[in-house]
Amino acid sequence: MVHLGPLRIDPPLWLAPMAGVTDRDFRLLVRRIGGVGVVSMEFISSKAIVQGNQRTRELMYFSPEERPLAIQIYGSDVATMREAALVVEELGADVCDINMGCPANKVLKGCAGAALMGDLKLAESIVRTVRDAISIPLTVKFRLGLDDCRRNYLDLGRICEANGVAAVALHARTARQMFTGEADWSHLAHLKEALSIPVIGNGDVREPEDALRMMAETGCDGVMVGRGATRNPWIFRQTAARMAGSRMSEPTLADRRDLILEHFHMVAEREASTFALHKLRKFTGWYTHGLPNGRKLRQAINQLPDVETFLVTVESFLDTLLVEEEEAA
Repeated sequence: MVHLGPLRIDPPLWLAPMAGVTDRDFRLLVRRIGGVGVVSMEFISSKAIVQGNQRTRELMYFSPEERPLAIQIYGSDVATMREAALVVEELGADVCDINMGCPANKVLKGCAGAALMGDLKLAESIVRTVRDAISIPLTVKFRLGLDDCRRNYLDLGRICEANGVAAVALHARTARQMFTGEADWSHLAHLKEALSIPVIGNGDVREPEDALRMMAETGCDGVMVGRGATRNPWIFRQTAARMAGSRMSEPTLADRRDLILEHFHMVAEREASTFALHKLRKFTGWYTHGLPNGRKLRQAINQLPDVETFLVTVESFLDTLLVEEEEAA
């Protein structure tokens, strides 16, 4: 269990903010499966929030069922970040999170995300100003540093603690690494030793065993799962069961079918057709990983012309797998 001020996070498991992934549909699915302590919204530009961008405001909609929920903002202008944080609080989010770890070029070019690790004075000014402006818990997510020669995560962690941040999350890679190589969890242990506020570990948690091992090896207070949840949205429920000493169940083929179809119908109802097709193809690639003939389906869907055909094709594929499983039993 982790406390962010008055907010109790139990189990101490976070769904990481991921652009194009952790939209309201995916957050709801993960929450309904169970086991997740906090779900995070896709990271959002502070400038777009303050300018009242309609698409951005639509992205920021969430259901009470999703709570506790964190909204992550990014930017490099102190005043704009302050205003964006106030909007986050007004919308009723449980946590405001600042992104100081995104390695994407378009974010770095704006001197935001992980670029702030190259300007700790600006990073501190943003943290202090946002903390003074809002009353909900503030968290900050960052990386080891910009590259191996500039690993300053301990300095940034101490800045966060000194300025009233409730918890920090560390992705144990540098910005230059992006998502390549291996996350070096030893740095999570160093950060935990240096700080008294909760430290949330992130990086290379693909299975429930990874989350348990991360906590055991580093002493971190909680675990944030990103890409591991796209292939296995049950990872939080499974990890929570293991943490509680309960039996960990694997999702059945019928469970997978039901989740995929529920998610895909939600996407089809909410999104414009072209955008929906793109999102459905992306999630199909993750959801069918390891399924019999999954590769054949992934190849077939690239040729499908519309959402309706897509849904029929995927449902037929899954139903065929279920029949084959029953016949083989």
